[in-house]
Amino acid sequence: MISEYGGALGRRRSLPARLLASPARRLDWLLLLAVLALSVIGSLLVYSATRADGSDGSDGFLKKHLLNLAIGLALGGVTTALDYRLLRAYAPIVYGAACLGLAVVLTPIGATVNGSHSWIVVGGGFQVQPSEFAKVGMVVLLAMILGEPRDGEIGPGRRDILLALALAALPAGLVMLQPDLGTTLVFATVIIGVLAMSGAPKRWVGGLVGAALSLALTVWSLHLLKPYQVHRFTAFADPSADPQGAGYNARQARIAVGSGGVFGNGLFHGEQTNGHFVPEQHTDFIFTVAGEELGFVGAALIIGLLGVVLWRGLRIAREAADLFGGLVATGVVCWLAFQAFENIGMTVGIMPITGLPLPFVSYGGSASFANFIAVGLLQTVHLRHNPYD
Repeated sequence: MISEYGGALGRRRSLPARLLASPARRLDWLLLLAVLALSVIGSLLVYSATRADGSDGSDGFLKKHLLNLAIGLALGGVTTALDYRLLRAYAPIVYGAACLGLAVVLTPIGATVNGSHSWIVVGGGFQVQPSEFAKVGMVVLLAMILGEPRDGEIGPGRRDILLALALAALPAGLVMLQPDLGTTLVFATVIIGVLAMSGAPKRWVGGLVGAALSLALTVWSLHLLKPYQVHRFTAFADPSADPQGAGYNARQARIAVGSGGVFGNGLFHGEQTNGHFVPEQHTDFIFTVAGEELGFVGAALIIGLLGVVLWRGLRIAREAADLFGGLVATGVVCWLAFQAFENIGMTVGIMPITGLPLPFVSYGGSASFANFIAVGLLQTVHLRHNPYD
């Protein structure tokens, strides 16, 4: 009897042990909670920015946004459950699918929104932006090529670096043809960041930065940019030059952010927001809603939460079980860091307007899906940071 009871008791005690060892317990909960907090704040800001007149309680955008978040969470969960080490085998497939989606956009199937031919209309009021998913393809492909040094080599060799750059140039070129300058800059940041962290010689990183600057100067001098892109850079340099034209967005964004003061005018009580003076204030300029209605404190909270996400991502990259996992996490951090900096920067006037949404805050389906997949990549690398997991 004692033996049987002891066995039963042992089985009872094994349940907490199993719970402690479960994957859910080992998630990076600080990262997940920061992302969820940003999503909640973003939902409130999207609702405030999209209420028709600010008075009739229209919640169509909010319902779509919550649906996008639910789908994004599901995609992030599936990505977390996958062993990231299997991505080595599937990286070419992910990359190929991303390039195919970018190519389809350039056919008559693609649709133009706000001057950029970046979308595929799937019906039912839904659109897909393949360039968002191409960011995932770019990250895993670069990690696969640069994260497997050859025998006797500490970092990637010249052949691997040239192969990575050549393959990365294809999706970057397809995105430039749309044209989508913002996503192209994200690609460039990811390429430079992953290359730098892979152990590649510094001369390659320096050369790549120099080549990028030279290419930018060439594009500008040959007038290869679209007129609206040129106007955006002109407005960035001098917003007062055309306050009712190219400089309107930047000027109104700064007015909205500045009117919030320290504590803001109160959620749903922003005059600039309710009057819809800032274009695209639920997507690209969502930070203006935060600045006006939540003030400096609320804006600082959003920046702080984004900082937590990036901090946890860097920690995951540092503690990864192998170079491949570390480079996957590094690519995700570079992607989210540049996009957050560019979005907030263009809102307050320190960066040119490029149309990049604020991660986890802005309204949008494809961007939300890609962002949560990125978090899933961080989580799966974290869960398996022990080589024996």
